[in-house]
Amino acid sequence: MRRLADALDQINHWTGMTVRWFALLMVLLQFTVVLLRYVFGFSSIALNESVLYLHAALFMLGAGYTLLVDGHVRVDIFYAAATDKTKARIDAFGYVVLAIPSMAALLYWTWPSVINSISMMEGAISVGGIPAVWFLKSLIPAFCILLIIQSVACLLRQVVLLRGNVEDQGGAK
Repeated sequence: MRRLADALDQINHWTGMTVRWFALLMVLLQFTVVLLRYVFGFSSIALNESVLYLHAALFMLGAGYTLLVDGHVRVDIFYAAATDKTKARIDAFGYVVLAIPSMAALLYWTWPSVINSISMMEGAISVGGIPAVWFLKSLIPAFCILLIIQSVACLLRQVVLLRGNVEDQGGAK
């Protein structure tokens, strides 16, 4: 189970290491947009939208990595004082009852819209913008799949912990 969890982790690790560069690119692009507008009097809707596209891609594709590194917000009133086994039970419950089903439902209900958008190559949000709304919509299933993959990896680690397989915990976070 540990090896499978490690393999699943690698998907989101690689994705996170790739999309983190979008943040830098976003800052540089926004700086360029401001410079062009206020210094040179030039404005481009497509350039402005590219910041939006990068922002969407960064957060949608980076969500699985954030779960991998335990960076999501957690309200831990009782969790902080709990034992490791109790934390594992709470986490396993969250993955099985909340995370995986909600991502599967979101994937199921948005899939027809995404497929429709891709099939007609849905165009720009604004006149003169980037003609790729289909790309933005395709981030939704990618988001769901990456979070499901990471939830399964985390769930496997919790199962290993609950089963008490000390020798199988070597690769745990």
